[in-house]
Amino acid sequence: MKLIIQIPCLNEADTLEIALNDLPKHIDGIDEIEVLIINDGSRDNTVEVAKNWGVDYVVNFPNNKGLAKGFIAGLDACLREGADIIVNTDADNQYCGEDIEKLIRPILDGKAEIVIGERPIDDTPDFSPVKKQLQHLGSFVVRVASNTDIPDAPSGFRAFSREAALRLNVINNYTYTLETIVQAGRNRMAITSVPVRTNRELRKSRLFSSMSGYIKKSVLTIIRAYMMYRPLTFFTAIGLVPLIAGLIIMIRFLIFFMNGSGMGHIQSLILASTLIMLSFTTFMMGFQADLMAANRKIMEDVQYRLRRFEAGVEKDIKKDDREKEDSGNRTGLPL
Repeated sequence: MKLIIQIPCLNEADTLEIALNDLPKHIDGIDEIEVLIINDGSRDNTVEVAKNWGVDYVVNFPNNKGLAKGFIAGLDACLREGADIIVNTDADNQYCGEDIEKLIRPILDGKAEIVIGERPIDDTPDFSPVKKQLQHLGSFVVRVASNTDIPDAPSGFRAFSREAALRLNVINNYTYTLETIVQAGRNRMAITSVPVRTNRELRKSRLFSSMSGYIKKSVLTIIRAYMMYRPLTFFTAIGLVPLIAGLIIMIRFLIFFMNGSGMGHIQSLILASTLIMLSFTTFMMGFQADLMAANRKIMEDVQYRLRRFEAGVEKDIKKDDREKEDSGNRTGLPL
């Protein structure tokens, strides 16, 4: 059983070695532990620090591509190197390395495919009261959108089984944390969370420059993910608003018309008709988006099979099948 710990890095020379030294050297049930860093266009000596420490793999981007792109590139590299379990953690040592064993235990026990580290948000002194409330609110919205019970959706401390990593893909360029939970929940992957500890902050977050920017990007990410995985539900909910409004106005017009004063309320009839047509158009958009979502699932399956081939999974399966056939021939068992 091979574990690869991936660490996205952007100018992390000052903190990376601290995070690397905190990683576990041995975990029961794991035969190999390797480390991979994703250098997302660093301008300092992050790569030199990593190589001097002795990391096993480096994924190098000459220019900054963002956290989401780096995350997916790291997953692909880990899969190519034969990882059975992949852990994603931060280069600023936000999370305790000892908790990696706790994080991967549900996967080792066959109880989950994805495990999210639940931080003690309310007890974290580096989080302002506003940030704590926003973290709880964002996690609640993600739980509703994904139909999961993950209490700390923005947490970047998470573990993936090989099968889960093969199926994940991220569309937005901002962050992977929210979209992957919505995707996992809607695709009925086995996802859970475990409580983890955090260390004191060594540097300010680089994911967002302002709280308003963080809220805006997070909301757009959640909405976009929900539109992708539940388009018919999303557009139906939107289309019901003008439909109900149009029907109310139409009923009002009919009441006036039956009382003989309908000619004075033609504007209401026009408005009601416009709202109902707008609702019908929204419903049609929902059906079209649902058909596109069905095509996207086919493309995801193609991507999944391609990833399996690139990662050597298909070759391993064929090799095992051949070994079983050879064993059957040697023992005289029917093939």
